[in-house]
Amino acid sequence: MNYILFDDNSRNSLLPLTFTRPVADIRIGVLTIREKWEKMLNAKTSSKTENYLSKKFPTEYAIDTDNVWINGSFCPNELLIAEIKALKHNEVLMESTIVIAANTGDIKHFDLSTFGSFEKRVTESKPMWIENSWDIFSKNGEAIKSDFELLTKGRTSATISKTNQVIASEHIFLEEGAKVECAILNASTGPIYIAKDAEIMEGSIVRGPFALGEHSALKLGAKIYGPTTIGPHSKVGGEVNNSVIFGFSNKAHDGFLGNSVLGEWCNIGADSNNSNLKNNYAEVKLWSYTKERFTPTGLTFCGLIMGDHSKCGINTMFNTGTVVGVSANIFGSGFPRNFVPSFSWGGAAGFTTYKLKDAFEVATRVFERRGMVFNEIEQQLLSDVFEMTEKYRK
Repeated sequence: MNYILFDDNSRNSLLPLTFTRPVADIRIGVLTIREKWEKMLNAKTSSKTENYLSKKFPTEYAIDTDNVWINGSFCPNELLIAEIKALKHNEVLMESTIVIAANTGDIKHFDLSTFGSFEKRVTESKPMWIENSWDIFSKNGEAIKSDFELLTKGRTSATISKTNQVIASEHIFLEEGAKVECAILNASTGPIYIAKDAEIMEGSIVRGPFALGEHSALKLGAKIYGPTTIGPHSKVGGEVNNSVIFGFSNKAHDGFLGNSVLGEWCNIGADSNNSNLKNNYAEVKLWSYTKERFTPTGLTFCGLIMGDHSKCGINTMFNTGTVVGVSANIFGSGFPRNFVPSFSWGGAAGFTTYKLKDAFEVATRVFERRGMVFNEIEQQLLSDVFEMTEKYRK
């Protein structure tokens, strides 16, 4: 079978994080959704996503085997995998009115509306569905526990140094090359997974569930409350609570990040903080790109949602329920507004447009620091996002 992960309408509810990636490349738990599928299917996947993203995330069809389309906003489990593999030609697997998967045989064409004529199967697997941006941190604890079981089954952790204070060591797993010295690790509240060549520096305190990605680091004296995920190639310090950092992003200094999601290539300045609780304990509202207004989340605790390439200066303050788009640059005193459009430059005193040329120069330098190239495909992707978000800057 050839597996293709597709975006449905939930993509719009996951903006700005999906301006720059298919839904399946969202990180929740230890792994991205795509990585979960590929590991459990034991197969590579491709994507069916927006046209402007297709150069970076192309669709790969098969002519000698079945093309099976899977909704990238669902996370797999063993029963769901079995249900999908059992699908025959022109059969679709449903969760209520939502398409989870379909088998189109050797037909390359994909259109959700055509599945109405398919033979319907109803899932019994109760899969995790990532429908809204706040689901990423709200469901992260469950996702970490699931990924921990998947990644550690039949494996033995590297030895944990005796310089550490450890609670519930059976729920802690270190990959080879991970370094942890003089830290406190408490896995009694959930598992702790430290990936290859990651480091937890001296004086750090970690309460699970927690995942630290490859080549990432917790700085000296960091305080981490789970469920929290820090993706690969990131540096994090200060206090973090129930947040997800996709990867290649830094919050390297003191300051608080809570109930939040940061995309890739973000940087949080020293002593920056976000509020995750309103003073009157009211339900938090977030900016909705679908409805183009602030909408209720049903949450009391909700912090910052920040798209790729966005950054803030030192001592930045984010109010409860703030959404920052792609490639925004925020600085200055006071609280910026709760919705900062993509490619905005400024702060509480007002914003101007962050010019593409300047954004490209910064992105080029940031990529070079990681030994990567900010190529024409990346440039065109950001150019497309710049154009489609222009109306919000007005």
